[in-house]
Order: sequence, then structure tokens, then C-alpha cells
Amino acid sequence: MNATEGFPDNDPLIVGHRRFGSRLLVGTGKYRDMAEAQSAIEASGAEIVTVAIRRSNIGQNPDEPNLLDILPPERFTILPNTAGCYTVEDALRTCRLARELLGGHDLVKLEVLGDERTLYPDVGATLEATQQLVAEGFEVMVYTSDDPIIARRLEEAGAVSVMPLAAPIGSGLGIQNRYNILEIIDNASVPVIVDAGVGTASDCTVAMELGCHGVLLNTAIAQAQRPALMARAMRDGVTAGRAAYLAERMPRRRYASASSPLDGTFF
Repeated sequence: MNATEGFPDNDPLIVGHRRFGSRLLVGTGKYRDMAEAQSAIEASGAEIVTVAIRRSNIGQNPDEPNLLDILPPERFTILPNTAGCYTVEDALRTCRLARELLGGHDLVKLEVLGDERTLYPDVGATLEATQQLVAEGFEVMVYTSDDPIIARRLEEAGAVSVMPLAAPIGSGLGIQNRYNILEIIDNASVPVIVDAGVGTASDCTVAMELGCHGVLLNTAIAQAQRPALMARAMRDGVTAGRAAYLAERMPRRRYASASSPLDGTFF
């Protein structure tokens, strides 16, 4: 067997009926300008780019700069999201608008928030919105809490990916809930993508080593002093973590184990 068989060329991220080479998903908010956003997104190697429809222009405001000018849909999979929505009705309306603006595009990222301070999801409203969007033919990637039970309910409702937070949105605290995320992974048959809380490249590596299928982030790149360089670091962190997961690490031991055993040697 080739030492690299199955990675990375033959290890795609599959979301619904789509296949992607990159397991890093990035957002478009909080950059100083579009040029900075473009350079960072290109450095990230991401193929899926999420866009907050309520905060970004993808054609609904013809007199404003259009994100699609720097993120052409023929190069990137645009993932409209419902950031800023606090009700089922607002989330549904936002997804329907995105589908109209993007010519029938049906892949969306659902967020229904329940608290303005923490930006934690309203899981009841999220489940209701997921069920309705699936009924309308959307493929739903859904931001959720780290509760394994609600993650299972969302998958049962038809979500094509569950996206538990690792820590509060924009906090940069890193992976705070490894046990919960492991439980979600162990019980899921759709991709589990960490969404929220990542602060640096090592957080991406930890998420991927746990067995997550991908990482979505925005603030950690956009608010770095050198966003494009941080984007490249995040790309490499995801790649390294996935490779380590596939390689299956050595067991942990309490005591030392010589790198060069003496058994069977001659003096």
C-alpha cells in the first residue's frame, strides 16, 4: 500500500451530493476591505465560502460592491447563511432570498440564534427551521450547540451536515468541548464540521484529530494581524489534523518507551 493512499487526493469532503477537496470552510465578514478578504480566502485554499445574506451584498443591492465579483461561483461554492436571524421566519425568508439571488442554489447554512450576547443557537427553532427547509428542497448545513441529542435530531430531520460550536462565536477560545464533539461524531452519519470558537491553527488540528470532517471559521482569520498568513496556517492545520487522524496515533502511555529498544541487540 502506498504510504499516502487515501490522502489527500482520495479523501474528499462529501456534503450532500457535492464533493470538495478542502476541509476548511471560511467566511467573508470582518475584513477591512474586499481586497483583504479576497487574498485571505485564496490563501486558505477553501472551496466553500459562507456569506451572511443579511449583512453582505451578493446582488440584492445593485449600487454596492458585490461579493460575487471577488468570489465567482464558478470557482467557489457560495454557502449562504442566516447569521443574525433569531426567528424561524427570518431564517426561512433569508434562505429563500439566497436561492433566488443565486439562481436556484439550494445549499445553505442555517443559524437561528437564541441569545444576542453569546450567539448560542435556539435549538428548538433550529430544528423547526431545518425541517421546513428540507421540505422545501434545501440542503441544510446547520449550526448547533454541542448537544449530541439535538445533533442527532437535526440529522434525522434531514440536515446534510451538523455544525456544533467548539466555543462561542468569535471567541477564539478553541475546542472547549472535546467529549461532546466526540459523541456527536460517533453517532453521526453526515459530516460533522466544527463551527465557531476556533482561534488559531492548532485548534483546527485538534478538531480534525478528533475526527471532525471539517472546520468553518471567519473571525480568527479576519482579525489576525496578517489575515492571509493566518489563512494559510489554518489550511495547513486542517490538513495536518486530518492526516494525523487517518494515520491513527500511537497509544498514550504513563511511562517512557525507548525509541530504539535494546531487546535483541548485540554489544
